[in-house]
This record gives sequence, C-alpha cells and structure tokens, in this order.
Amino acid sequence: MSDTTTPRVAANSESAHLEALGYSGTDFHRSMSLWSNLALGFTYLSPLVGVYSLFAYSLSLGGPPSLWWIVIVGCGQFLVALIFGEVVSQYPIAGGIYPWTRRLWGRRYAWMVSWVYVWAVIVTVTAVAEFGGSFVASLFGMTFSKEVGLATAVALLLLALAFNFTGTRTLARVAQIGLAAELIGVIALGLYLLIFKRVNSFSVFFDSMGAGGSQSYFLTFLGAALSGLFLFYGFEACGDVAEEVDNPTRRIPRAMMLTILVGGVSSLMSYVGYVLAAPNLQDIVSGNDPDPIPNILESSLGHVGAKLFLCIAITAFVSCVLSLQAAGSRLIYAFARDRMLPGSGWLSKMSERHSVPANALLVACVIPIVICVYVYAFPDQLPRITAFAVLGIYIAFQAVVLAALRQRLRGWRPAGDWNLGRWGMIINIAALGYGVVAMILLLKPVDSGTFLDKWIVAIGLVAVVGVGLIYMALARPYRHSDDVGEGDAIEVAEKLRAMRSDSTGQSA
Repeated sequence: MSDTTTPRVAANSESAHLEALGYSGTDFHRSMSLWSNLALGFTYLSPLVGVYSLFAYSLSLGGPPSLWWIVIVGCGQFLVALIFGEVVSQYPIAGGIYPWTRRLWGRRYAWMVSWVYVWAVIVTVTAVAEFGGSFVASLFGMTFSKEVGLATAVALLLLALAFNFTGTRTLARVAQIGLAAELIGVIALGLYLLIFKRVNSFSVFFDSMGAGGSQSYFLTFLGAALSGLFLFYGFEACGDVAEEVDNPTRRIPRAMMLTILVGGVSSLMSYVGYVLAAPNLQDIVSGNDPDPIPNILESSLGHVGAKLFLCIAITAFVSCVLSLQAAGSRLIYAFARDRMLPGSGWLSKMSERHSVPANALLVACVIPIVICVYVYAFPDQLPRITAFAVLGIYIAFQAVVLAALRQRLRGWRPAGDWNLGRWGMIINIAALGYGVVAMILLLKPVDSGTFLDKWIVAIGLVAVVGVGLIYMALARPYRHSDDVGEGDAIEVAEKLRAMRSDSTGQSA
C-alpha cells in the first residue's frame, strides 16, 4: 500500500508547500528525478566544455599551476551550494535566483539582481555556443573561421531550442545523455591520457614555465583565476526547475552538491590529462598554440579516436547549451509570472501541449544569436564577454548568499527539509567572503590594451546595471505582484514548521 500512496502524499505535500509560499499550484509537470536534476546541473556546469574552452587561455596566462584554481574555486563554490540548498529547500519555486532573492530580501533587490543574472545567463549561452565551433570544425576537417563559428553557434542554439520546446521529459533525457557523454569524455579520457599517454611530469603543476614573464608569479596566478571561475557555476540550474522535480526540497540540495563534487573531480582529471599528454606544452604556455586540444587528441588517440571524442564533445556542448537555455527561460518565466518585466503577459505564456515557457525560450535563443553576430564582427571580445557573464553570475550568487546572511542575523532558521543546522551561520559567512574575493578577481583589469580593453568587464556591468536602474526608476516593475511575498523568510519558516507539526500530529 505504501508504494501506491507515497507519490500521492508527496504530491499533496509539494502542493501544500507551494500554497504556503503564495502559489495555488504549478503549470509544470513534475517529471524530473534526482538523476535528471543532477544531469541538468552537471551539463550546465559542463567540465568538458569549461576545460576545453579556457584550457589554452589559462595556460598562456598562468602556466600549468592554473590547475589549482579548479581546487580553490571548487571548494568555494561548494560553500555557496550549501547555502543555495537551504534556500531552495524552503523555497522550491521555478526561477531560482529571482524568487530566492525576493523572498530573502525584497522586490527591488530581486529585480536588480535578476536583471543582471538574466543577461549573464544569456551571454553564457552565447559563449558556450561559440566555443563549440572549433569542435565542429575539427570533426568535419574544416578550417575554423569567423563564418564557421557563427554558423555552428547559431545551429547549436536552434537545436537546443527545438529540444527544449518538446518538454521537460526531453530536457531530462538529453541532459542524461549529456551527462554520460561528459563522464566518458572527461573522466574516461582523462584517465586514459594520464595512465597511457603521459609525456610530462607531475612537477609541471608547480612550474610556471615562464608564464607572466618578469612579473611576480603571484600576480600572474591571480590573473589565471578565470580558468576555475568559469567552471563552477551551473549547479543553480538544479533549482531553476524546482517545480518540475519530484520531492524538490530534498533532491535539489543533493543534486547541487553532487554537481560540484562530480564536476570538480571530472574537471581535475580532464585538465591533468591534457597537460600531461601535451607534446608541445611550452608552446601552449607561450601562446603559440591557441587551440591545442585537437593536436593532443590526435597524437594520443589517433585519427579515428580523436573523431570519436569530438562526437562525444559535441554531444556535451549541445546538452550544455540546452541546459543553459532551459535555466535562462525558467528565470525569465518566473520574473514575468510576477509581472516584473516588460511584456510579462507574453513572456509568461506556457505551451499547453508541452508545459514549457515557450516565449521565454524564444528570448533565450534569439538574443544569444544577436550576440553571436556581434562576436562575428568583433571576435577578440569573446574572452571579455565570457568574463562579464561569469562576473554577472557571481554577483547574482553572492546576492543570494548576502540576503541569506541578512535573514540569519534577523533570526531566520531555515525550515526546509534540508538545512545546515548550527553550521549555517559559519558557512554563510565563509561563502560570502569567498564570493567577494572571486568578484574582485573577475573585475581585475587586464595588463595590456586600451582603456576599453582593460575595463571592458566592469564597463559591461555598469551598462547593464545602469539600464536596469533607469528602467526600474521609470517603469517601477517592483510595484507589481503584491500577492506574492517578499522578505518573508522568517514568517514562511514558522508556517512550514507549523504545517509539519500539524501533519505529524494528524499522522499520530
């Protein structure tokens, strides 16, 4: 009997939880398991995409010791994931960053944070689609060019849109396929290169190999931080689809933590394998080989093996773009559902057939295509665009961490099914400290170029924030959705505890 009633009890509990948060129900289908939710976060984080995209860039900036940024950032982001787990367990609402900041602080705060985050995610979708171009070119034996990059990026975005339009089940299936491709392409390949194709010593990870020139290596090492910072986000996507997950208050926190742990180990193995198998490591560090991984694969796996890996890698890229697009669309939908964006009625429209935010998905595809055209015109700006995307996402992350700390100081005790207990305050402070340092590193100007080149990341952030402030002042979108709570973490926690107590009493 318990096997047949448990799903119904769980569904009733999830509905009651949403009602306690001010929502009468959900328009989504709860068809995601823990495995599917982990797959979504993992393919968004995508160690294969992250390591490949910035492998040559990080080595040319900081040499082989850039590897240690994967460890440093992984530990820091795990702290952030712990805080996110507490928040999503109390607020299992679609959209992630937006509803969390709204309920932890307020509407104006949430609007500005989400405005920055929306643009950061959209730019991230663009960057990942652009980085996939060289894989496609290598697979088909084409010389990579601006035209090839634009065509493949647009094709990836449109393919992801087609998959996303078909519903949550397809998203989950493709994410699982992407997870399998990632594990094969990262862990299996990394181990193979490490065991059978190693040509360099492990000591290279303590040797700058001339990176940074005469500059202090400490400053050089700081400059290579993007190699780790670009890798460890995506776990928040597990919470973006909270209304599509069974038992979200328990499963999503676990999925977030597993995303960081499995992603971190995978990234390390992949990076180590590539470095130790590189026959021309000094050329990569010197900047003479801007796209070394195809050569590493060719020399290690042979022509056929390299082609097979490229097929796996392209599968991972498709899955990563799919997950990013899905997460961005859910944020836009959640934002619009509370009437906080221009055209909210159109943006919050759901597909009746597939139960996905169709118009929000269109926006999460069309705007990246426009940015791809900009990259086509100015290809040197892609690393700067990537850095802006990472900075925007880190700002949004730390806005959640700061808001959670503010509520703790006011007496909030998280009431979700998963929480940190007495360790919450210490971990919250540590996560915020880590985030502040990370943002400073992302804002650090490059050492060469014009004023615009040096400060393009900060200038981009100021432009996005400035436009957001102007719109917020003129349109006052935060005045809408009075029926949804804000800054109510303590009140909701008390309500959930009372509900749980009543449920326990009735069961007894």
